[in-house]
Amino acid sequence: MSERGALALVLHSHMPYVEGFGTWPFGEEWLWEATAMVYLPLIETLREAPVTVGLTPVLCDQLETLTGAAGERLRAFLREVRLPLHAEDAKGLERGGEIAAAAEVRRAAGDYADAIPVLEASGGDLVGAFARLASDASGPELMASAATHAVLPLLATTGGRRLQIEAGTAAHARRFGARPATFWLPECAYEPGLEELLAEGGVAAFCVDQTDALGLGAPEQLEPVATTAGPVAVPIDWQTVALVWDEHGGYPSHPEYRDYHARTIHDLKPWSNAGGVYDPTAAREVAAEHARDFVRRAGERLEAYRSARGRPGLLCCPLDTELLGHWWYEGRAWLATVLAEAQAQEVDLLPLAAALESVEPITGRVLAPSTWGIAKDLSTWDSSRVADLAFAARRAELRVVAVAHARAARRRALARAARELLALQASDWAFQVTRELAADYPRSRARAHAAELEAALEAALADSRPEPDATLGNLAPELDLTPLVAP
Repeated sequence: MSERGALALVLHSHMPYVEGFGTWPFGEEWLWEATAMVYLPLIETLREAPVTVGLTPVLCDQLETLTGAAGERLRAFLREVRLPLHAEDAKGLERGGEIAAAAEVRRAAGDYADAIPVLEASGGDLVGAFARLASDASGPELMASAATHAVLPLLATTGGRRLQIEAGTAAHARRFGARPATFWLPECAYEPGLEELLAEGGVAAFCVDQTDALGLGAPEQLEPVATTAGPVAVPIDWQTVALVWDEHGGYPSHPEYRDYHARTIHDLKPWSNAGGVYDPTAAREVAAEHARDFVRRAGERLEAYRSARGRPGLLCCPLDTELLGHWWYEGRAWLATVLAEAQAQEVDLLPLAAALESVEPITGRVLAPSTWGIAKDLSTWDSSRVADLAFAARRAELRVVAVAHARAARRRALARAARELLALQASDWAFQVTRELAADYPRSRARAHAAELEAALEAALADSRPEPDATLGNLAPELDLTPLVAP
């Protein structure tokens, strides 16, 4: 690593548990769309890429099902839904005289057609594909997270937090051969004390947003912090993240890029942000220029830190993986150029754990409670608007922990209740409600999981009731209930 330090790109890959829970417009098709447009094509881009790829356990729970019936449903979705809809909308555009837009729709159908042979060649084993990428010494590092992406500071008990963390790290170890060195706090939600639980799980480092505490662009954002419990907290640099993530001034808002919001009758996107027909060649050229700009700015930020502090810094830039190909259609092309430009511009791009081997963390700094959400607080997941979801999850957690301590509780029913709790605790439901993204789907999912949880707990305490199946689809398939009752 050079004297000025390193850039760490962290790709946060996550999907709420939708396998088997609805299709259009909300549900399993979210997983299918992300698999076809993001995860499958990204595997080739990430070959020998020195980045960090976070794979939440709940995403992997679902990707594992693609080797079976879920994979058959995905292939049917691509062949029998997406491809025919492109043909239908292209014909409709032609009838309306929009010949260029029709041609773009036909071109975009190739994205889905190309995904089919890649999926079949892999046998649907995307988890195995990511494991193989990480086994290469020059490839990506894989980062773990909590079981179902629960906002850990909002959980009611230490046992509940341990269950989320331990289930997540144990699942990562089973799938990828070792306990994770790095851990993504869901929604980057931190409060003092979480590092102690991470230390119990063997975690060496986690990301934290300290933008409000330190100030946007402050040099301290490039300084990892050694916590007293052991794990190193790595501040994310929102000044760098905003180059991509800012919805008004970030790269994806450029006029040449494909408009995510302007759609045909079947939700296809043949128009650019400028309002004309999308030109993929022109957009790729802009993406390459934005990638060069990103690497240049990262290098300048690292150099400014080295000049000011006389030591190397760590510039951590996390991005949602689904930005790269889904929300930002050109994002994958941008990433590919970033990987090449980092070498060309001599900016050291390293996985997080590798970068921390060369950047000495500072000591004695107190970390502030924070998230990477709106206002950097918990309001997205804990406000009057979503109070029903927050209180329901906390009540359910207290009930499950109490029953777990009952010696007579039947274990199969308790395991089912615990899995329903994990599903209920997902941050996605409150996020979707706050952002008005999925109509009543998140609340209906939360109500259903809460009801199934109560039924399972009643069965756990009553020998006269039939005991439910312990499983919930493929969610947390090897769940260990010990953390619920650990001292």
